[in-house]
Amino acid sequence: MKIIVISYSFTGNNEALASCVAKELPAEHIRISEPKSRTMGTIILDMIFSRTPLVQPAPDILGNYDFILFFGPVWMGQVAAPLRAHFKYLKTHPHKYGFISISGGADSTNPKLTGELRKRTGVDPAVFIDMHIADLLPANPKPARKDTSAYQLDDVDMKKLTHTIMKMLKDVI
Repeated sequence: MKIIVISYSFTGNNEALASCVAKELPAEHIRISEPKSRTMGTIILDMIFSRTPLVQPAPDILGNYDFILFFGPVWMGQVAAPLRAHFKYLKTHPHKYGFISISGGADSTNPKLTGELRKRTGVDPAVFIDMHIADLLPANPKPARKDTSAYQLDDVDMKKLTHTIMKMLKDVI
């Protein structure tokens, strides 16, 4: 099975985790990039107006793979906007895919995320893992958004999270 790992990361956490998982699989890892710098303002506008930014590489590269594993953050309960072009491609060119995210989680869980993935791709993901940085931090005091947004995964986190992901992927791939 030919597998590709596609990642987008604003803070670097999803990128680092995607890289570790790609090495374990093994799979090609491609990072999504944008021609313009992203700001909190553009994140908010993209989420409010459901915008799909231009990204590189173009989504048509997905046609060469049997399984596509996406890594990216969740913003305001939605998939990060830079991944949307690739999801739109899947809606017209169905492929087996998975979605994995490590994001803040200080505000709450993301109960509508699988529904959004289904809406954007036309099908449910074969694997869905929504992890939260808040779960890596001490529970008392309760982690705040400023704590989770500034957190950088360390080697111990990466090893633990990669192990968890690989166990879940074993039944799918």
